[in-house]
Amino acid sequence: MAAGSTRKPRSGTSRHKGAPTIADVAAMAGVSLMTVSRVINAEGNVRDTTREAVHTAIAKLNYAPNRAARRLAGAAQQRIGLLYSNPSEAYLSAFLLGSLDQASRADIQLVVQNVETGSGEREMAQRLLNSGVDGIILPPPLCDSQPVLDLLSEARVPAVVVATGRRPEHLAAVSIDDRSAACEMTSHLLDLGHQRIGFIIGNPNLTASGERLEGYRAALAERGIEVDDCLVAQGLFTYRSGLDAAEELLEAEQPPSAIFASNDDMAAATVAVAHRRGLDVPGDLTVVGFDDSALATTIWPELTTIHQPIADMSRAAVDLLAAMLRDRRSGTAEVLRQVVLDYTLIRRQSDAAPRRRPAARMLG
Repeated sequence: MAAGSTRKPRSGTSRHKGAPTIADVAAMAGVSLMTVSRVINAEGNVRDTTREAVHTAIAKLNYAPNRAARRLAGAAQQRIGLLYSNPSEAYLSAFLLGSLDQASRADIQLVVQNVETGSGEREMAQRLLNSGVDGIILPPPLCDSQPVLDLLSEARVPAVVVATGRRPEHLAAVSIDDRSAACEMTSHLLDLGHQRIGFIIGNPNLTASGERLEGYRAALAERGIEVDDCLVAQGLFTYRSGLDAAEELLEAEQPPSAIFASNDDMAAATVAVAHRRGLDVPGDLTVVGFDDSALATTIWPELTTIHQPIADMSRAAVDLLAAMLRDRRSGTAEVLRQVVLDYTLIRRQSDAAPRRRPAARMLG
């Protein structure tokens, strides 16, 4: 080659450095560049199997479409609204990080709107719709807000509810099996030898709270243990409500040897109450939670809990809503899907067998 000349890369040669390209996606999916472009722009005339192959390749390569190129081609960027109101900062943080990350990867504009629970929920949802979003994601507790659900039904807006105990017929959903998860955790405590297990219920307005309570009751029934109402206290998924509920349970004439709180915030509050009373956790009192939020590993002892894949659930909600919007734009019949992700019981340092010697003195 003459000095100063340059060699152009041969067509089809994959680049191993830098971000993946549309050519990489086409090569992996075994389709043309034009087909990949049609799928990305949600155009019709693409077979479902081909469309799925392209989306699979995009996911594996972590390909992010070039925004400038898409806009030059006249492709409209999807705009998804996320309406949230959650008292648990740990839960909300994980949910927002997951949804923002997935929206960025998929070149989706995410419009985030906060609303105070029980205060103008329908009005804030309407404001979000008026801003021009194509669809809405509803994490808890708004996933069970009837005014908001009614509005979306009336407006015929694509939406995904996350972590609801019962999916509305007209909406798609992402969840875990809350009842089975709570049943498994309660069975775990029974296997450790606990017979008197306290339970702190979540917000009564959320269907997931009822599912977790049912799981607790089902596990006791399987062992022939009758539910003692003195061992069940009402919470609201907040740390403050967990403090009050834990005090109530530990003031019982026969206090529990283990307490299962419906989320990590209330479990952390229970640990704090136990420490204030001079109780060792887990020596004198086992405490377990639900969610596996960041809080579970930032307190002492670290919480045994149910890992609910919060960030993955939010990512799945973004993907699910984006797929629904693509179907709508291409004229494909919209299919309401329900995605159920796996949960995991995570053992850490807050659970143990009941103490075989007299418990530590409980301080008032």
